Amino acid sequence: MRDRGATIIIENGRVALIKRTKPHMTYYVFPGGGLEKGETPEQAAIRETFEEIGVHVRIQRPFKVIEQSGTQHFFLADIIGGKFGPGIGEEYTDPSPHRGGYEPIWLDVKELSSLDVRPKEIIELITEE
Repeated sequence: MRDRGATIIIENGRVALIKRTKPHMTYYVFPGGGLEKGETPEQAAIRETFEEIGVHVRIQRPFKVIEQSGTQHFFLADIIGGKFGPGIGEEYTDPSPHRGGYEPIWLDVKELSSLDVRPKEIIELITEE
């Protein structure tokens, strides 16, 4: 796996996530993805968030770095533009059955611990704050 950047967007007690559906499996992930050549983790998080959920964000601060299949950088972020929904990334423009479904979704922070949100470590930190 490669290093990646992801955003944690919390508004009005809800968190922006992507609902992933595959045969016999549903789970949730934070918007984000792999770093492209010459890109910082912050730049990747901003770009991937727009590609995946259609919004422009401003990074507030680093939140957590996790070593899991590469280095994953999570950032707290605020929406500053765009429209929440499917983005312009290849997961929407070139849907593939092996990739499964992608659905941008807002979930109440209180619901997160009862769902399969990945990585769990981030959820534990969010619910503590």
